[in-house]
Amino acid sequence: MRALLAFAALALGSLRAPAQAPAPAQATPPAAPADTAALSNEIARQRAAGDTHLPDADHFTFGDRVIKAGTSVDGPIAVARGNLDVYGTVNGDVAVLDGDIHVHRGARVIGDAWAADGRVIIDGGVIDGQKRAINATPALPAPASPPLGTLGSVKLTIGWFAVLIIIGLGVMIFAEANLDGVVIALERGFGRAFWIGVLGQLLALPGLLVLVVALAITVIGGLLIPFAIVAYVIAAAGLVTLGFLAVARLTGGAFASDRGTTSPRGVHLRALFIGLVAYCAVWLIAAAFAWNPVVSGILRPIAIAVTWVAATVGLGATITSRGGTVRPGAGSAKSSTDEFAWQTPTPVTGVAASTRRVASSR
Repeated sequence: MRALLAFAALALGSLRAPAQAPAPAQATPPAAPADTAALSNEIARQRAAGDTHLPDADHFTFGDRVIKAGTSVDGPIAVARGNLDVYGTVNGDVAVLDGDIHVHRGARVIGDAWAADGRVIIDGGVIDGQKRAINATPALPAPASPPLGTLGSVKLTIGWFAVLIIIGLGVMIFAEANLDGVVIALERGFGRAFWIGVLGQLLALPGLLVLVVALAITVIGGLLIPFAIVAYVIAAAGLVTLGFLAVARLTGGAFASDRGTTSPRGVHLRALFIGLVAYCAVWLIAAAFAWNPVVSGILRPIAIAVTWVAATVGLGATITSRGGTVRPGAGSAKSSTDEFAWQTPTPVTGVAASTRRVASSR
């Protein structure tokens, strides 16, 4: 009995179970009619957005698709709602809807590659035709840049102060006489200069329009319009800057002293520096409280108002003095000097030694 059982066990062990055949790769399931209809609508939307290279819905397969290495497939190859990875060769165009096209090393697409709502990624492969990725989804607006913090506001204020100092030194070197003329105009009529400055600001844009229209009448003038606009803006900025420097020098003159300085230019330079420091200090205080929205909301409008008033008054004085070339009262002083120019001073008392002869009527 035992021998019989041993023989049966040997017989069963000698029998080998047949190897289980690998399960066949599942083919891509056919698209349902509802999916095909939705795909057709999506293709129509993409074509309306500008992608006219998408094939019809019956050319698409759903889900990811891989073109294996060493294989050659005829196109077009179209994939919807999935990615297309190409390792082999595609003889034709490839298109992907809602996915990416990835052309790996050693792969080749003999045609165009189009990705709608996706990307075309070349990772060592070759695409002989055009490459294009279209995103029909409306682009989100770019996030607004965050406001400057305390440190950034302070740096910006110091930077503007340095720029004004450099410009002021240039004006003191090359156009001090013009700056003196604007200062004299400010001293003789502060309120008048303010209202003229306001009027000049209101007429700045209409003046530019009149200039453009006048140039557009002729052919040569039409060619000069861009240069005239640039020159107009530079001239306006120059007038405002000159006027603001004059106001700063006049403001600083109330605090500056001539102690240790013998030349008038040194006194004026010191006054200009003190005035610029005073106006920039207003902005510096506002910048120091940029971390507090409430305090900054109060100080910043004050700084803007102070700067606007100074620039407006300076602009008005620059206009009335014609850029500092005309000094109010210069004509009357000259006439009074010429009236007594005929007298001959004596070396002792300075009294005229002779009188003017007046013709008497007979």
